Amino acid sequence: MDSPIIPTLLDTDLYKYTMQQSMVHRYPDAWARMEFHCRNDSPLALSKKQLKRQCEFLGDLRLGSEELEWLSTLPFIAEDFIDYLERFRLEPGAVQIEQSQGQLSLVIEGLWSEITHFEIFLLAIISELHSHSVYGHGGQDDVIAQGQHRLDEKLNQLPENSGFTLVDFGTRRRFSRDWHYHVVESLKYRLPDNFMGTSNLNLARTLGLPPVGTMAHEWLQSHQVLGKSLRSSQKDALKVWLEEYKGQLGIALTDTISMESFLKDFDVELARAYQGMRHDSGDPFVWGELAIDHYRRLGIDPRTKSLVFSDKLNFDKALAIHRWFAGKISVSFGIGTYLTNDMGFKAPNIVLKLTELNGAPVAKLSDSPGKTLCRDEAYIELLKKTFGYALSAA
Repeated sequence: MDSPIIPTLLDTDLYKYTMQQSMVHRYPDAWARMEFHCRNDSPLALSKKQLKRQCEFLGDLRLGSEELEWLSTLPFIAEDFIDYLERFRLEPGAVQIEQSQGQLSLVIEGLWSEITHFEIFLLAIISELHSHSVYGHGGQDDVIAQGQHRLDEKLNQLPENSGFTLVDFGTRRRFSRDWHYHVVESLKYRLPDNFMGTSNLNLARTLGLPPVGTMAHEWLQSHQVLGKSLRSSQKDALKVWLEEYKGQLGIALTDTISMESFLKDFDVELARAYQGMRHDSGDPFVWGELAIDHYRRLGIDPRTKSLVFSDKLNFDKALAIHRWFAGKISVSFGIGTYLTNDMGFKAPNIVLKLTELNGAPVAKLSDSPGKTLCRDEAYIELLKKTFGYALSAA
């Protein structure tokens, strides 16, 4: 793996650029810390030297004129942000890499608006290095054949004109960049009635697909420090987003604390302004019914809103959700690892999350146990107390 895994600064998810634009406009001096975590029991099969070399490659990347011109066609990307991106560079020195007894440690520190992009790039690099190390020596053809067989089964599973729609969310944990391209291209041509686009900007540009995405957890987490108060942080984050995008990119992420606490803040003004909500943890059926009931209590017809499901989905689970909510509310699905790293072996379960902003801790609690990444136990307890968080297993 002596060549760059990431070939362009567009080989990332749309929401990295939409959040970065908001950071540049509103919080240009915010200082952040991000940390890596692997949820797998077994160590990742890659070396510190490999990862450091790939990180150095990132520092050589620049957005070209054609890429910038394409970005400028997106209605929510501002002209002054294009000017900023023309000068934008990643600084590999912001990434601290350690490895002990096979366990990988990554800490990234710097201006939030600059280091945010390392998340998707590094996760995709780690995933591909691991895959290549384990399956790239003599077994690659067999793995690809198994992946193709599984992909064919999936693509044959979806009936035409079923009303079921999905988007590729598979950049960060993909088997490889080439396989990701193949999967998305296959979805485009074999499921034209079901496949609505990709979160990956490079694939959207090169394959002529709609780029899809809004915000990530880090946007809401950051307002635990940047907002008016900890208790108002979710509302503050959602309101700033509305000010930045004027109703565009209107899918709100609900589980930074929990769905229960989110709905307390998602008042009628916000519920009318946002197009819908995204599910990323907890029981999707319970979550969806809570969303529908919330809209009804606010006097909003749920059928005018959308729910996006994106938590560890396979087609069986997604189709069951689709059938359950048919006629109640519009639903769509962001599917990642199941599409881009389902090769007959367990894919790495890796994350890289914002843990500090301006020297203060931030955290995500979520609606599922085991997803919290914050080393400050006192702060986690403060979050739980502030929001009345009751998921004790988390």
